[in-house]
Amino acid sequence: MRKNVAILAAALFAASALTACGGQTKETTAADTTAAETAAEKTESSAAEEESTEAAPTGELETVTVGASPAPHAEILEAAKDAMAAKGYDLEIVEYVDYVQPNLALESGDLDANYFQHITYLEDFNAERGTHLASAGSIHYEPFGIYAGKTASLEELADGAQVAVPNDATNEARALLLLEAQGLIKLKEGAGLAATKNDIVENPKNLDIVEIEAAQIPRSLSSVDVAVINGNYAIDAGLSVADALAVEASDSEAAEKYANVVAVQEGHENDPAIKALVEVLKSDEIKDFIETTYAGAVVPLD
Repeated sequence: MRKNVAILAAALFAASALTACGGQTKETTAADTTAAETAAEKTESSAAEEESTEAAPTGELETVTVGASPAPHAEILEAAKDAMAAKGYDLEIVEYVDYVQPNLALESGDLDANYFQHITYLEDFNAERGTHLASAGSIHYEPFGIYAGKTASLEELADGAQVAVPNDATNEARALLLLEAQGLIKLKEGAGLAATKNDIVENPKNLDIVEIEAAQIPRSLSSVDVAVINGNYAIDAGLSVADALAVEASDSEAAEKYANVVAVQEGHENDPAIKALVEVLKSDEIKDFIETTYAGAVVPLD
């Protein structure tokens, strides 16, 4: 309003000045006042439109907070930051080193999404913890590998050799299925993804199956004969899938059931920010990054 008055005063002053210079006296009428006000409003409106147009490209980004394990998930998210910014989102990454806290943080609303787990683990977590989390999209698959500890090859495993496997239900079953695929053990028929070491019905070498928290297995590698390690923890430990003694087949049951997903609270799967995140993570640019960076340890999904 003050700006309008100032512009109006300036207009009247200009009109007065022009009259004095011309040597003629002219009365300021209501029509003159209205015209001046209209001109002032148009000037202000044009200035506002111009200011709005200039500000649009530099508008603030909407923050999307995503929990992730350090590798490969946080690294992949880091590679996705620029593409997310181009879509209007500031991707904030919060790193976790365990499999529990990122889901609890998501359930409580401290995170908008997390990206660290496969779908089978997510479903089991919901069942055990009463959480309400859902997959917004499958991004990649990480083949499990068997890595040498004190014993250099599977053929050299001695009677009673120690084999470390993850101690959480879904990943232990996956590890046992890989050991079975190598002919080291045989599981009870139908055990599948619910298998535990109690389901081992044949164990020719009397292998000692040692259950260890998944993140700790790489640190325990030197104290066991061999270990079955999750792909992300193998990467963290500097282990190469090319050096693994055995790796899950791409057509295995595990490859189908252990797709790593972007998880959200139920009902938020189609939020614009989440859809943008999934789209970026499934883009050709990120697929190329995954294939180049991890050389088979992480496999992008269509």
